[in-house]
Amino acid sequence: MVLPELQELPAPFAAGERKQMGGLVEHADYCIIGGGIVGLATAYQLLCKEPGASLILLEAADTLAAHQTGHNSGVIHSGIYYAPDSLKARFSKAGAQQTKEFCREHGIPFQEPGKLLVATTALEQERLDQLEARAGIHGLECERLDQPELRRREPNVSGFAGLFIPSTGIVDYRAVARKLAALITAAGGQVITGARVTAISEHADRVKVGTSDNRYSCGKLVACAGLQSDRLAELAGVDIDVQIIPFRGEYFELPPDKSSYVRHLIYPVPDPALPFLGVHLTPTVAGTITVGPNAVLGLSREGYPKFSVDLQDVGRYLRFPGLWHVAREHARTAVREVRNSLFKGSYLQECRKYAPGLAKEDLLPYEAGIRAQAVRRDGTLIHDFLLAETPRMIHVLNAPSPAATAALPIGGHLASKAVLLRTA
Repeated sequence: MVLPELQELPAPFAAGERKQMGGLVEHADYCIIGGGIVGLATAYQLLCKEPGASLILLEAADTLAAHQTGHNSGVIHSGIYYAPDSLKARFSKAGAQQTKEFCREHGIPFQEPGKLLVATTALEQERLDQLEARAGIHGLECERLDQPELRRREPNVSGFAGLFIPSTGIVDYRAVARKLAALITAAGGQVITGARVTAISEHADRVKVGTSDNRYSCGKLVACAGLQSDRLAELAGVDIDVQIIPFRGEYFELPPDKSSYVRHLIYPVPDPALPFLGVHLTPTVAGTITVGPNAVLGLSREGYPKFSVDLQDVGRYLRFPGLWHVAREHARTAVREVRNSLFKGSYLQECRKYAPGLAKEDLLPYEAGIRAQAVRRDGTLIHDFLLAETPRMIHVLNAPSPAATAALPIGGHLASKAVLLRTA
């Protein structure tokens, strides 16, 4: 049953990771599928709730945080965008606080430069008013800036007005993921990389999981498979009406001589009809500034170089009616995003709406990311977290931004649900 409520620089093997070979069956109380930050946070929270429980975490890639966790903007979001009754809003605010506390406790560098939303049109000023009101509902500190104050704060940024949210931060989520993995193994859990799941079968007393070189069984399973979440659910025999459509987000990086081009994270005012926040300028904890991302239909769920194609991925979504509903509804946006992807000059125009001094030569190559967007068969874009549950399994079907920010409270929520799953 689908429940709408829960609407790289890492070393090849981080501390505590290991590959496991052979055909032995290993049993654990819990199995977590997915070595991104949500899967790792879930495993960590489970071991906090049940010290001494046996746990295995399986990750298909040879490194942790290999996909969405390691290919995002590194932003610790405040939650200002999200509807007050959504779990995204609830988890984002709690997640920002918990992420910062976790980083302080474990010596992980993070910064709080704050986010500046910039309105460049009259319509965007109206939307800025709405966001300011929403910040009040969420209890978020914010400051409205008029044009002179905006220019004083950010001389390289142009707009009619701005909304400053000081609590927004930046971090390297790969570092957070590595620390979570180390804590999991220190608590007795196993983190196994290079273990792509090929079979899942649920039984009255256990769940059996097969990989290419091993077999496992567990009392309860939580799948946090991100870009492959729909396939894992289907593999487990769960009846779902959503499919993951990959959206490629392409980034650039500003040259070293522009590493102080902006002081804050600079965001456009988002279009509420779209699930993406638009092209933004983001300082990083490494001292650089990234530009992006855009959002174009991906031709491969896990292919990051430009023009990567996976025919199986493409064929799957071309046969899915939800894609064609989305295409019809957002045709103009899709054309614009494709144009921005193909032509750097067009991409640059998105940036120049609020940063008119940038030039084409300022946009240096940077690795892309791929977002897992869950879409229903009728074309509905799932904007909130989404789970599917069976007696012994929980499948996370959609974990959109701010999933990285909110990973610790999401993990706590999933861990609590996993503990309460019915057992024979």
